[in-house]
Amino acid sequence: MQKYLLIHYGEIALKGGNRQFFEKRLMENIQMALLEFGNVGLKHIQGRIIVKIEDKWDLDKVREKLLKVFGIEYFAMAWNSDLNLEKISQDLLVLLKEQKFKSFRITTRRANKEFALTSQQISEQLGELVMTKLKKKVNLHEPDINCRIDIFGKFAFIYFEKIICRGGLPVGVSGNLLCLISGGIDSPVAANLMQKRGANIVFVNFDAYPATPKENQEKVKDLAKVLAEYQNGSKLYLVPFLAIQQEVIKIVPEDYRVIFYRRMMLRIAKMIAQKENILALVTGDSLGQVASQTVENISAISQAIDLPIFRPLIGFNKEEIITIARQIETYELSAQPFADCCSLYVPQHPVTRADLNLIKDTEKNWNFQVLLAKTLEMAVIIKQ
Repeated sequence: MQKYLLIHYGEIALKGGNRQFFEKRLMENIQMALLEFGNVGLKHIQGRIIVKIEDKWDLDKVREKLLKVFGIEYFAMAWNSDLNLEKISQDLLVLLKEQKFKSFRITTRRANKEFALTSQQISEQLGELVMTKLKKKVNLHEPDINCRIDIFGKFAFIYFEKIICRGGLPVGVSGNLLCLISGGIDSPVAANLMQKRGANIVFVNFDAYPATPKENQEKVKDLAKVLAEYQNGSKLYLVPFLAIQQEVIKIVPEDYRVIFYRRMMLRIAKMIAQKENILALVTGDSLGQVASQTVENISAISQAIDLPIFRPLIGFNKEEIITIARQIETYELSAQPFADCCSLYVPQHPVTRADLNLIKDTEKNWNFQVLLAKTLEMAVIIKQ
């Protein structure tokens, strides 16, 4: 029996006339994810994608790669059988003899309606066979092994493990977004959630080196590298922000410093977005988590620019964010104790309800545009 990857997608199947666009991008992303295994042949049949598995493949690595392809609902390592029940029965018995189990169930999906038997009939006949030949018990609710039979097109597949993925949309179908990424826990998760919605992410980090450790830059590079595994590489802008912070503390009331830092970050991010032809930004804001993330402060910060700002974590609590960070393998990196620019010159009692009129009056008398342009000129671009 030949072994295949049997890949199912979910949300894409609900698309209308442009469904082929999403399917094509998903297949391209799978091809890219498996690139190290050569030019793998993908076939798209009745809402499924199949890939022939070669003997030399490292299946653990294949699994790891596919788990990071958004758009996949689940996949399986499946054995190909013939499109008749007698051969399916023979192959199933051969495969089950290699498994250790006391109870089982048969789960059949018959997308090919030309096949003579219904899904229920197939399951019943195969179940009877396994009970008779192997002397095993049926358990429909908590079986030791679930024998899955998938019949579609001219194919019949047998598999035992359904490897659940995160679904979503294929990266690339929603264009590009620019994410303000720090070395913290939240912003990498925010970026990943927008990747899940089909966006390709460009990153920008604001750094206060040498007032903050050089290791923080390395941490951000490592975070961008992890997130790049969910898309075809990444571009990271490292923006030196110390000079702007030092200007802010000269001009701005102490309790407003963080508000002004973030407004200046957004302005520089907008300049990068225009350069990259990007129409919206992403941040890791979570409502009420810190002083700068109250409704009033988010509003005051956002009004610095006229680009949309996506905040996918806005209703998440910290534990929910940490759970995703662990899942996507950014948590251990983010938890490394290197201070970033947002921890520098932080006021003891930051304002929680910013006065936009005060902000505008302060900025009216401060010609910061030249400083922003000069800062952006010094940005370093890292491609991974």
